[in-house]
Amino acid sequence: MWYVSTRGMAPRIDFKEALFSGYAPDGGLYMPEELPQLGRETLHEWSTLSYPSLVKELCSLFIGPELIPRDDLNDLIDRAFSRFRHREVVHLSRLRNGLNVLELWHGVTYAFKDLSLCCTAQFLQYFLEKRKRHITVVVGTSGDTGSAAIESVQGAKNVDIIVLLPKGHCTKIQELQMTTVLRENVHVFGVEGNSDELDEPIKTVFADVAFVKKHNLMSLNSINWSRVLVQIAHHFFAYFRCAPSLDMHPLSPVEVVVPTGAAGNLAAGCIAQKMGLPIHLVVAVNSNDIIHRTIQWGDFSLSKAVKPTLASAMDIQVPYNMERIFWLLSGSDSQVIRALMEQFESTKSVSLPKELHSKLSEAVTSQSVSDEAITQTMGRCWQENQYLLCPHSAVAVSCHYQQVDRQQPSPPRCCLAPASAAKFPEAVRAARLTLDTPAEILALEHKEARCTPMRKGDDWTRMLRDTIEDLSQQWQRCFLNLPA
Repeated sequence: MWYVSTRGMAPRIDFKEALFSGYAPDGGLYMPEELPQLGRETLHEWSTLSYPSLVKELCSLFIGPELIPRDDLNDLIDRAFSRFRHREVVHLSRLRNGLNVLELWHGVTYAFKDLSLCCTAQFLQYFLEKRKRHITVVVGTSGDTGSAAIESVQGAKNVDIIVLLPKGHCTKIQELQMTTVLRENVHVFGVEGNSDELDEPIKTVFADVAFVKKHNLMSLNSINWSRVLVQIAHHFFAYFRCAPSLDMHPLSPVEVVVPTGAAGNLAAGCIAQKMGLPIHLVVAVNSNDIIHRTIQWGDFSLSKAVKPTLASAMDIQVPYNMERIFWLLSGSDSQVIRALMEQFESTKSVSLPKELHSKLSEAVTSQSVSDEAITQTMGRCWQENQYLLCPHSAVAVSCHYQQVDRQQPSPPRCCLAPASAAKFPEAVRAARLTLDTPAEILALEHKEARCTPMRKGDDWTRMLRDTIEDLSQQWQRCFLNLPA
């Protein structure tokens, strides 16, 4: 399996190289050159598999056995999911009025990103141990990615991780999950800006190809293909748990509602569709609605500012994985995608070509959900089911309730739930509900915290580069047993 850049100006690479990369050298994102096509027989075989077994099957299609032999791959994935709290790893709750909620949040940090990051970290360690090599991981976060990335690599002897979090723009719990990890290989910066603004110095650093190579830099944001790969399993698992039968001809569809910010889960769903999974995708966003506007009107443009919402992890204006979706739906036309994305980067606004917009609106429908609708949905779900949704999950469930209230016939529907309500007490209070907070989350308040400020007026790019250079020098001294 080979991987190519969405912008078509970088050499094709294998999974290992894609894993260790951030953006491609031409500024694009890596995608498989070809997608495997799954027939009815394969889908039937997979339909009874557990979530970890599905991840193993999917990963084996995209990671050649010459890179990770199948037995090793199985062991790595088992190890990745060993600390999840639920025996199924991912659990489907079937609630009233046809509401199916796929709980993706049973990992250590109570968010869906634990699923893909635990696997990605295992793949990284596998290759690093073979090569006796050090890497520095750089992550920008809107809330959940940072803590899940830290959890996946904390204490690793050949990995340092630098996390940039948007100070004051994520919940207190999200921030504490990052700043209270005091391991030597964890370096957290609190940026006086939003998640889009803190992505800028990261993108600038990764654009310096020589610097990236010299210091073995990589990203664990969902620009990393490995993250998207594991997330494809969510859609297969949702389909197999919600489809009425796999004996029908043609296979009956399932609607999957995807709450999203950077569109990683949405890109995974589009890939699953292209592989032959009969799902309808509904993308649900908060008031930061660039994805909704793009699907509805082809308007891929920034708003004047990011609007803070109760679903804070989705407070994103630049959904970078839309580039993967555009490439997929354009028939892998890298020339069109390069022109489109270069125009967007230069003007912050672009209208999709008519044909591409038509294909996008056929593949995905969308809704934008207000804070008022989020709290109403949380309240209604509790009233009907005694089931507490996080605000991001409520964005998806709001779409379900709208369909139920219209009494329109529809296929079975599955709402992806990306996080536990325990991480968002502010939103729970706004919905006038009460929360039974887990002990390990309560304990965060009493832990020592460590966070370096990046203030407005500071040169964030220079601070990031200096930190990376210092870490490289420390590793070299350690590796060569030189005095500090």
